[in-house]
Amino acid sequence: MEHPIICFGQQPCGFFPKRYLVAKILTARRLQKEIGGEIVFFFHDSDHDPRETITIVRDKHSHRDVALNFQFQNRIQKQFSPLHAKRVLPEWQEKTARQLPKYVSRPLVAHFKGIKCSNVADFCLDMYRRMGLLESVRVERSSTPDFRARAVAVSDYFVDQRYEGEVVRARYRDGKLLLHKGGDRFLEIPAGDFGPEQISPTRDTRFRWMQSVIRCTHYIAGASEQHYINKADAPRVKFINRDKISDSGKAYDEL
Repeated sequence: MEHPIICFGQQPCGFFPKRYLVAKILTARRLQKEIGGEIVFFFHDSDHDPRETITIVRDKHSHRDVALNFQFQNRIQKQFSPLHAKRVLPEWQEKTARQLPKYVSRPLVAHFKGIKCSNVADFCLDMYRRMGLLESVRVERSSTPDFRARAVAVSDYFVDQRYEGEVVRARYRDGKLLLHKGGDRFLEIPAGDFGPEQISPTRDTRFRWMQSVIRCTHYIAGASEQHYINKADAPRVKFINRDKISDSGKAYDEL
């Protein structure tokens, strides 16, 4: 096989990564040992859902699960800003660092304290690297203007746009930019001009958009991805189910 490209994709999924992301990484490394090639992490930091970064850790004494998350500066940023534009508050980092010894090892606490990043996506990525998870893995980010400029045009997409002092991720539909407020409620915001560097895909167009740049030969699919990826978009790609892992939605807290 001519230079296999083994890819997996994931949003920032907690400041300590969820175990299902680690399962994708381990699956990719296992496959690389078998066929060679390169591993690429498609880091979808254009997503805006604040629930993605909920980090579930376990109390060492009570053995109860505790859900931690970033603290956001305002309502608009929390609900609508993409993860690469949600800001990290220094006071949140300091407060959380004081709590972490109850849940994780001292080296992880030290890594957490040492991170100096201004946004949520950078913070998560720095932690994953510090944990040794991304050694020899090429990272491609959906937020970068270069990646977006190289990607194929898709008909269903979001647009990063300024709104009330924040960058928000608005759905483009029928010439309008819309913020989803829950249920069937949407808020229309001023559209203005925008180009490919502001566009990111929806769930249903994401694989085709990603693949137009990465051109992977193998893709490690998570449990939910198996149901919505249109495999007809990439007939030459071999889809691999990620290896199973226990407590997949909880934080991975090992070095």
